[in-house]
Amino acid sequence: MAFTEFRPLAEKSLIEYIKATSVLSDKIGNNFGDLKIKEVGDGNLNFVYIVASPSGSFVIKQALPYIRWIGESWPMTKERAYFEALALREHGRLCPENVPEVYHFDRTMSVIAMRYLEPPHIILRKGLIAGIEYPLLAEHMSDYMAKTLYYTSLLYRTTTEHKRDVAEFCGNVELSRLTEQVVFSDPYKISQYNRWTSPYLDHDTEAVREDNILKLEVAELKSMFCERAQALVHGDLHTGSVMVTHDSTQVIDPEFAFYGPMGFDIGAFIGNLILAFYAQDGHADQMNDRIRYKEWILRTIRETWSLFYKKFTALWDEHKDGSGEAYIPEIYNNPELQLLVQRKYMQDLLHDTLGFGAAKMIRRIVGVAHVEDFESITDASKRAKCEQQALDLAKMLLKERKKFQSIDEVVLAIQQVQ
Repeated sequence: MAFTEFRPLAEKSLIEYIKATSVLSDKIGNNFGDLKIKEVGDGNLNFVYIVASPSGSFVIKQALPYIRWIGESWPMTKERAYFEALALREHGRLCPENVPEVYHFDRTMSVIAMRYLEPPHIILRKGLIAGIEYPLLAEHMSDYMAKTLYYTSLLYRTTTEHKRDVAEFCGNVELSRLTEQVVFSDPYKISQYNRWTSPYLDHDTEAVREDNILKLEVAELKSMFCERAQALVHGDLHTGSVMVTHDSTQVIDPEFAFYGPMGFDIGAFIGNLILAFYAQDGHADQMNDRIRYKEWILRTIRETWSLFYKKFTALWDEHKDGSGEAYIPEIYNNPELQLLVQRKYMQDLLHDTLGFGAAKMIRRIVGVAHVEDFESITDASKRAKCEQQALDLAKMLLKERKKFQSIDEVVLAIQQVQ
């Protein structure tokens, strides 16, 4: 069977596809008699299959030409698979410990084959809902973000290298436009796709649409998102894009990857940890009040930023005399000036992180796509109370982000909105 034009893969055609692709058939030892295939795509966009035999395994991910959970009424380019494969390979080169290996990419079929993250790996969001602590999470995620963001920025690269890759990833415009819509536009207007826990959050949702200061700040963030090609960002780095065990952290699904503001990635991750924090009261019961777990989440937020800061600036210091063209050594030529530049850069990055994180939080409460952290709370009034706290914190962070000087101040603010 030839695969010379796109068609969605079902189990039977997937087997034929594997047979026709030597790198994949070799991975399972050409053992088709004991082959097991399971469709596990619980996301919004794609088909995802686990392919396993006694001789080996891998995951197949196929992009569809529409948003899967809505249907063909919302078209979506399948070229996103190309940019996902590019980002996986580039981020995997920079941080191989935390990115699954890509075995095969087929642009015609929009298919990526990659390492199967075997059990006990689970989606981080599900672990947070279950109240599981991951002692290495902050260490691993700070490592991933420091390396992928520093090494793809002008702090390390020449403008020629940087602009070449910026131009390449500009082709992922359709997914960037989707983000513009669902993060920076829809929550602040009446949209057919918006939803919220009604009637409990009716007033809160209207207040978001009526808040002029909030809209001014969101406009500034949208401008930065669209215009600032700072580094190769994952583009959708929430807790559903991370798979974990107690000693492994793997970042997946960078199909929204583009050259954008670093704070968009850091903010997405920290913002989703804050959502998980506020959801805990909805998952508490007589056996477990989740108080200690909430303390662990706050420690993880603090450690993620603190470790990121330490590792990112260490890379900067290590390569300060290299080929990076953001701050040319001949100009920034004394330790005092170099320290001033670095401190301002990191302070601005903290403020960007808080702004983007807050915007991501707001869209998960009053926008189109919500999070399981809240959605799995069956008591609607209890769920709404958790969401309301998160929404209040997010609005404050977005509007007042430039007042915060440290991550400790942010953690204190989170604790005060309860």
